[in-house]
Amino acid sequence: MFLKCSTRKKDGKEHRSWSIVESRRVGRSVVQRHVLYLGEINDSQRAAWQKSIAVFDEEQGKSRQCALFPEDRTPASDTPAVQVRLAQLQLSRPRPWGACWLGDQLWRELQLDTFFAPLLGCSREGTDWEKVLRLLTLYRLLSPGSEWRLHRHWFGTTALSDLLGVDERHAQDDTLYRGLDGLLGHKDALFAHLRQRWSDLFGAKFDVLLYDLTSTYFECDVPADELDPRRFGYSRDKRSDCVQVIVALVVTPEGLPLAYEMFPGNTADKTTLRDMLKLIQKRYGQAERIWVMDRGIPTEAVLTELRQGDSKVSYLVGTPKGRLTKLEKDLAEKPWQEVRPQLRVKLLPQAGEVYVLAESGARAGKERGMRRRKLKALWQRLGEIQQQDLTRDQRLEKLGGARDRAGRAVSGLVKAEVDTEGKLTFSLDRARLRTVRGREGRYLLRTNLSADNPELLWRCYMQLVFVEEAFRTLKGDLGLRPIYHHKPERIQAHLFVAFLAYCLSITLRQRLKALAGGLMPRVVFEKLAMVQLLDVRVPTTDGRELLLVRRTEPDRDVALLLARLNLELPPQPPPRIGPPKAS
Repeated sequence: MFLKCSTRKKDGKEHRSWSIVESRRVGRSVVQRHVLYLGEINDSQRAAWQKSIAVFDEEQGKSRQCALFPEDRTPASDTPAVQVRLAQLQLSRPRPWGACWLGDQLWRELQLDTFFAPLLGCSREGTDWEKVLRLLTLYRLLSPGSEWRLHRHWFGTTALSDLLGVDERHAQDDTLYRGLDGLLGHKDALFAHLRQRWSDLFGAKFDVLLYDLTSTYFECDVPADELDPRRFGYSRDKRSDCVQVIVALVVTPEGLPLAYEMFPGNTADKTTLRDMLKLIQKRYGQAERIWVMDRGIPTEAVLTELRQGDSKVSYLVGTPKGRLTKLEKDLAEKPWQEVRPQLRVKLLPQAGEVYVLAESGARAGKERGMRRRKLKALWQRLGEIQQQDLTRDQRLEKLGGARDRAGRAVSGLVKAEVDTEGKLTFSLDRARLRTVRGREGRYLLRTNLSADNPELLWRCYMQLVFVEEAFRTLKGDLGLRPIYHHKPERIQAHLFVAFLAYCLSITLRQRLKALAGGLMPRVVFEKLAMVQLLDVRVPTTDGRELLLVRRTEPDRDVALLLARLNLELPPQPPPRIGPPKAS
């Protein structure tokens, strides 16, 4: 195996990405198999991977041999021995083990087993509710779906029963639902526990908090209960036909979650901030914190309270483009400050705040390319509509569809009219185009922080992408949507389990960042899923059965990954001898 570098140019920059590739001889030719994508890594990380590859490529791994004595031979030794019928050896129940084992290791690394065990306890029938919760969380992490699928299919096809030491009673559908019902009372204690674990594991600091909201939908009828949180509202999933709930998330700049809350689906973004500020202060005290938010979340009243109040809360938020128009004259008089290559800012102190106008060359190129593609597509579509034989109403309908696909920003650059005879004429609004071109790559921020370090302000705002990455993980890898529960308490519990699964995922993500920036948790779980557990059954000559529960040995690429993560697989379980399996 070796490291292979791929280069590409984007936005005037050269990007180098690295992959681990294995060469294999097939006949007379040599083919390369892609083993692992590492993304963009620095030189020290590259040297560490090369060193690991060299070590694992030597094929000097340890191997253990076990002597089995067939029925027609007797060992010449005083050691007790069991004679087996090798001709009747059976391999049964192959089941994924590696990904389940890694998820369980992450659960233990966050010490969630010792946290939940005394809180949840056991039932009178012997059900360990902490293990039920662990089962639900690992299911959400590895193969998200409904509790019914977990009960009917997934649990029996994995090695979780071997890892957790539980039987199928813990995966019954009613047991899973009962396990959800006892979680919400421990949410505040969980947040405090995780805050301490983030500090211990990664040295996380909580002086900068990123706050954003998303929505998740339900494919069901509108609930009759007015207190039900499932309501119609602005859908970020583009499912305006479905009822939804709003999920608010607070994370650190590293993506480590600090808190989440659920709101009814018709809640406006700007009404949530005041409650979240009070909640964080109640849980963690009134420490000096910087809240970074996107436009639309804070209201002018809340920002005024933060500026005039005694709280030690600072903010950095985006602003609508309309405010840029109002301040354009004052900003034109301010000089540009170069803070880094292809990035410059202007600072405008005003009424206890500082407005930061940032201009990014890379972002301008991206926005310009997007605008050109949409404008070209709109112009071509208008030409097609102009040539078609249509009535006036049909032409107006097609014109509206073309404008809708192009978007409001792009469609406003083209003046289009349909006269009384149904003839379409269109032209480019060049004055508006010049205005749009001048604003591409620019965005306006406002803050009550000092303007001494404009690069710090810009970097803080750019960290909002980690909240968006958290939402993508929740909705993509962890299958947060759609939600099939109907009771409000179960909906909250579903979010609770998804939040725990995200905590496991981001813990692994933090460990991977130091190794390779492009290596994602989902890839690691897919790799380790190849390590399987199976039962080796060998009947003995005295009518019993020798059972060896054995995992498959990891391939070289999986072994390399485990070594870089400093993970060591546990020893193989000891063999057991018992009565033969009932047929």
